[in-house]
Amino acid sequence: MSGASVTAEPPASGAPPPAEPGAWRKYAVAAGFLAPALVFLGVWIVYPTVRTIIRSFFDRTGDDFVWFANYERIFTSDVLLTAVKNNAIWVLVVPALVTAIGLIFAVLTERVGWAVAFKTAVFMPMAISAFAAGVTWRIMYQQDPEQGAVNAAVAAVKDAVNPPGVLSEAAPSTDSLEGTPAGGLTLAEPVEPGAVAPLGLTRIPADEVPEDAQEAREPEALSGGITGVVWRDFKPGGGTPGRVESEEAGLPGVTVELRRADGSSVASTTTEADGSFAFEDVEPGEYRVGIGAATFAQPFNGVSWLGERLITPAIIISYIWIWAGFAMVVIAAGLAAIPRDVLEAARTDGASEWQVFRRVTAPLLAPVLTVVFITMLINVLKVFDIVIAVAPGSVQDDASVLALAMWRTAFSGTSNLGVGSAIAVFIFVLVIPVLMLNIRRFRREV
Repeated sequence: MSGASVTAEPPASGAPPPAEPGAWRKYAVAAGFLAPALVFLGVWIVYPTVRTIIRSFFDRTGDDFVWFANYERIFTSDVLLTAVKNNAIWVLVVPALVTAIGLIFAVLTERVGWAVAFKTAVFMPMAISAFAAGVTWRIMYQQDPEQGAVNAAVAAVKDAVNPPGVLSEAAPSTDSLEGTPAGGLTLAEPVEPGAVAPLGLTRIPADEVPEDAQEAREPEALSGGITGVVWRDFKPGGGTPGRVESEEAGLPGVTVELRRADGSSVASTTTEADGSFAFEDVEPGEYRVGIGAATFAQPFNGVSWLGERLITPAIIISYIWIWAGFAMVVIAAGLAAIPRDVLEAARTDGASEWQVFRRVTAPLLAPVLTVVFITMLINVLKVFDIVIAVAPGSVQDDASVLALAMWRTAFSGTSNLGVGSAIAVFIFVLVIPVLMLNIRRFRREV
């Protein structure tokens, strides 16, 4: 064996792999494709976010550093505090309601033959912008039942249950009638069977005289009964108050009440086309005849949906109308993926439909319901367009939410970019926990 030195070499398996020729080109190509997206993200998201956070610590002009004064104003200004409260209401009410209504619609549409038509009708509001839908609902919320569809529907029900009177206002033509239209008008002197009771009214607008009114006629006395007439005691060119004369109109449909001397009711009737009325077979005694307050019952004038008290619930209703279709379609897709043999097995074991829904369907739909709920939660934190579309300018302070308050503060008359930026950062902070919850859900599913 020679004395030459022997050099040990590492095994080939332990040596680093040789660099592949042109590997840098792969990274260059990937960077080339990502660069436009990174540029846009930096310009449109990262820079505005950082700049907004910095701007929120400066005053209106952007010259003076004011620390947290802008954030403090969010919770001290009445208008901004109202926006915070309204947003809390939206978060507590809207996501749960949209999810619940979507679940109900999705379950019910599985049991009807016209499910496609129903789903199309419910989903249709998603095809238009929220601003356009808001304009539609603002018209529907008009207080005048002749213009607003919502109040027209309420008026139809209300008038069917409690019809309006034939007259809105009137006054006695003589001192023989006492009282007020709100409480009813009554003859001052009691009458007995066989008497004729004239009930003359004045201060009745000509356009309120019923179209089927005929010329007033004083009826003849009725043996064993009480008759009378209600008429518009006004004659063109002059006349004698309290006396039925030619060219004076009778008032049909007027409610006339007959009461005993102690005020207890005996009977009621309505006048004919010529204003006449009659109570037959009246027992002997003294009675009081009067015009009932129902004659002057006011017609339904509409609910002020766009007023300061109801504006927030009104906007929430219109928002749910838009998004219920989205929730229904997503939940229906999840419902279609549920194995039918599981549902049939539960029914075979004797479970009722409610038990199947509560113990089988709802748990299996939990991931889908979570998606809808979180999506709606994010949406209501930044709701803006439908609020500004539905709420008139006079009540926007009462209906304001954080996104609307941010826009009005930063870009409307006040032009306070410092407070507006603080509101934007506040919304961003509120959305972060929801986004983190959504990311955790995605990772769990993967």
